[in-house]
Amino acid sequence: MQLEQCFGIPQRPHTPDGLPLYPDLLDELVGTVLSQNTTDHNSSRAFRALKAAFPTWEAVLAADLAELAQVIRPGGLAHLKAARIQEILAAIGERRGSLSLDFLRDLDDASALDFLLSLKGVGLKTATCVLLFGLGRDLCPVDTHVHRVANRLGLVRAKHPDDTFAQLSPQIPKGKAYSLHVNFIRLGKRICKARMPECSRCPLRRTCPSAPLRQR
Repeated sequence: MQLEQCFGIPQRPHTPDGLPLYPDLLDELVGTVLSQNTTDHNSSRAFRALKAAFPTWEAVLAADLAELAQVIRPGGLAHLKAARIQEILAAIGERRGSLSLDFLRDLDDASALDFLLSLKGVGLKTATCVLLFGLGRDLCPVDTHVHRVANRLGLVRAKHPDDTFAQLSPQIPKGKAYSLHVNFIRLGKRICKARMPECSRCPLRRTCPSAPLRQR
């Protein structure tokens, strides 16, 4: 892949002996909720503050909503996200009897997605992030960068990221979803920017149908 030649092959976190290192699934889910409509820096600050203030997910669920919102304020939309996180935790506890998503490891992709998408406030991007980063599944979440890049490259014709996911997924070579996701985001942040894409620097400019239009 041309993007791997330009940006390298993304490597998943691993243990010292080379085994894949995956985060706790609830950590991944809540972290992804906190990342919505904010920067990586701010969402990371909010997640660290959350984990420092509350020792367990049970404590997060039992927390006063205003207190929880204050703790995660660095991530923006604090009251909305606090309520959403507690709703998600409550639903998981009611359905599973404990605050854990470890059971997802035994499910296939479709079943795991179905469960996550049944949780209020969890959309397709969030659910696929949990499967990609938390379980190592071969799925490519579609955020704003992936959506923009895929459409500009002519790989899809979609107005909504969920439609981009549906159209893009069958085109991704087996085992390449993680690489494509990470490198599309790198391309979108560094070169194929929303307002002023730097097409002259793009490693895909010779095959991108949008490049000639933007270089006029």
